[in-house]
Amino acid sequence: MIFKSTRGIAPDKNAAGAIIQGIASDKGLYVPESFPRLAKSWEEYSAMDYKSLAYEVLKPYLDEYTEEELKACIEGAYTNKFQAEEVVPVVHAGGADFLELYHGPTAAFKDMALALMPYMMVEAIKKENENKTVCILVSTSGDTGMAALKGFEDVPGTCIIVFFPDGAVSPVQERQMRTATGSNTYVYSIFGNFDDAQTTQKAILNDKEFGEEMGKLGYRFSAANSMNVGRLLPQVAYYVWAYAQMVKNGRVKAGDPINICVPSGNFGNILSAYYAKQMGVPVNKLICASNKNKVLTDFFETGVYDANREFFVTNSPSMDIIISSNLERLLYHLCGGKADTVRELMDALASGKKYEATAEIKEGLKDFCAGYATEEEILATIGKVFKEDGYVMDTHTAVAYKVYSDYREKTGDETPAVIASTASPYKFAASVCDACGFPKAETEFEAIEVLSREGGLPVHYGLKDLESRKLLHTKAIERAEMKDQVRSVIVERTK
Repeated sequence: MIFKSTRGIAPDKNAAGAIIQGIASDKGLYVPESFPRLAKSWEEYSAMDYKSLAYEVLKPYLDEYTEEELKACIEGAYTNKFQAEEVVPVVHAGGADFLELYHGPTAAFKDMALALMPYMMVEAIKKENENKTVCILVSTSGDTGMAALKGFEDVPGTCIIVFFPDGAVSPVQERQMRTATGSNTYVYSIFGNFDDAQTTQKAILNDKEFGEEMGKLGYRFSAANSMNVGRLLPQVAYYVWAYAQMVKNGRVKAGDPINICVPSGNFGNILSAYYAKQMGVPVNKLICASNKNKVLTDFFETGVYDANREFFVTNSPSMDIIISSNLERLLYHLCGGKADTVRELMDALASGKKYEATAEIKEGLKDFCAGYATEEEILATIGKVFKEDGYVMDTHTAVAYKVYSDYREKTGDETPAVIASTASPYKFAASVCDACGFPKAETEFEAIEVLSREGGLPVHYGLKDLESRKLLHTKAIERAEMKDQVRSVIVERTK
């Protein structure tokens, strides 16, 4: 399998090369040159466990990995670190099937890829005869940071530096990152929002002079955000799994369509669902759910991407994003791989924070629909579903369920639906308790105890005793200092 840059200038890579590189040298993102079709029947897939199914989905993309190597990566990733025996439960509630992606070590869907990616990275380093330490740079709106830190903790041949917006993640997310252990982990908050962090991170990754300077010290850069195709591909597997489980549970007949609704900020998770559709999962509509930062909703409704807008800090902070980097991949696929078209659109976004999709791309957008939920609607949705079904969801999952409910009411489409449930309710316990009418807690950490007592859910093991853990990463910096901070980390590590 060959991976191409969306901007068409950087050299093609195999999977290992693309995973190590992270972002292409022409500032584009790597995409597979084609989509392999699912080779087995749904009856066969529905009889598999998660690890076996993930292998079947990933092997055509990672075909230079031997069967033994890829299976070892998957076996190492999806261990008892995941609380659910089936890794990803599919739970029917509120007239939909919730794909619970948060049973991994950091209680968020990012674990599904970031438990596997370090194993893939280590194998890639061996395959590419890489003799430099790979420095993983991460900008996060909340969940990616801790999942990446946990995934790459003490992984040989790597170090990881995470940046998150100061004061704009949940107290639980911040505490997780600031208490992260590992001799190769570094965490900094920045004064700015997620888009500031992501834009600066991209600039660092594409700074050839800086890359050469750090290369002389024995380091090279990569990314663990969904900008890295090694983050994107493992996520495809869980949408194939969702459909197989619905067949197994009798929710759909093999071959009948489903809808998939995904809460999305950076567009990586719903793009993975699009990839699953291209591989053969029978998807009717991909429903993109946004919060008050509804740049994606407006794009799917108008074909115009306009980042010239107010930025809101909301109760679903992992979606507080204006520049959705993974949308670039969708543009590439929908325009038939015309990299010059993608470059023009991305240049317009860089210069004026706005572009309009071509007629060809707009035609492809018809596979999608979109909507958004306000903060008040998010809380009302959590309370309603808990009261009626006894099912507890976090604020991001509630965005998806609200948007799906609106879509169903507006269209009358009763196609069985999968809701991507992206985080444990415990990561946003105060909001969830408020929505469910539980007693008010003084802090987010007290709210975890209230939610456990009133909601009847066991506290996720990755969040127990979080408040008492020692703070190890306390530094806050300006976004302009990010490159200097990266340099300082590397220089210090070479002493």
